[in-house]
Amino acid sequence: MDFKSSDAGVWREALSSYEATIENIGKPNLIPLDDFYRNELPNLLHKRNPNPYITTDELSKLMQWKLARGKWRPRLLSFVSSLDDAAVRDASGKAFASLPDVSKSVSELTVLKGVGPATASAVLAAYAPDVAPFMSDEAMVAVVGDSKDYSLKRYVVFAEKMQIKAKELSSSEDIFTPSDVERALWSSTIGAKVKASSTKSDDVVSEKKPKRKRK
Repeated sequence: MDFKSSDAGVWREALSSYEATIENIGKPNLIPLDDFYRNELPNLLHKRNPNPYITTDELSKLMQWKLARGKWRPRLLSFVSSLDDAAVRDASGKAFASLPDVSKSVSELTVLKGVGPATASAVLAAYAPDVAPFMSDEAMVAVVGDSKDYSLKRYVVFAEKMQIKAKELSSSEDIFTPSDVERALWSSTIGAKVKASSTKSDDVVSEKKPKRKRK
């Protein structure tokens, strides 16, 4: 997926393949975790309006989703799971209240041990997908050229570019959020890798089949 593309149909197609990509990635535990992150968690957060917050248990499950969809880093999960619930509620409450200022919102969350800008962005995206996109490796590479710098400064640049792209792709009939753009980029990148891996496996199987001798 070329981030520069302004073809909304191509972006919508990539986004529509997201669930199939989740199912085909070969991580069964990711399917229920993704359902929690995209459906259950946003509902829980919005039910707590006007003073939304996230709990330690919910943050831990969000971290499981983040690590399952990306690179597995068990120490991060250990840090987050041991956080004081009152501290998590307080920090997340301040973060949500600071939106749409993504810089301030991320800063409020990163005071928590094990929560960097990427995890903070996932928390914010669950509550406000129209403002704060998740800082995934795949989207970072597509938008800013690499996924090496996970600083707050880099996230602010990333989020702004994603917000602009979402507005560019949106019309009165079809609305894109920055989070839609992130999922489309992730689905396109991972889907291509899954397809390439499947093709390679088929080629290996074909090579192993004994050649029939001519009679």
